[in-house]
Amino acid sequence: MGLENLQKAPGSTHSTKRLGRGQGSGLGKTAGRGGKGQTARTGSHEKRGFEGGQQPLQRRLPKVGFYSRFEKPYVINVEKISAVKELSEITVDTIRTVHKMSSSVKVVKLIGASAKGLASKIKDENVKFSGQN
Repeated sequence: MGLENLQKAPGSTHSTKRLGRGQGSGLGKTAGRGGKGQTARTGSHEKRGFEGGQQPLQRRLPKVGFYSRFEKPYVINVEKISAVKELSEITVDTIRTVHKMSSSVKVVKLIGASAKGLASKIKDENVKFSGQN
């Protein structure tokens, strides 16, 4: 297969700016850098967010957000999912047999009016009920 006929798409390339070639070129004298000052100098670079000595916006605004190191429990309302009430013993694995939940779930919290009454059936420390920490 011949690669000799490959050409760049029309308009995809531009000629390079030829700086400092006289006033008639439009890029003479200051060579497109404006007047004097810090930005006209070679190697000029300001830090991202620098505002000329004014307190930068990212430092004027308060810090936002928080990431908790504690895993939130998967909450099940036993009034709505009554199949959990009928289980003889309640563990995370037995709840999975009657209620579809992600395999990443490790801690379950039972809520609802009758959740406290199920305390004697709970055989797993990863299953908690409302009112219990």
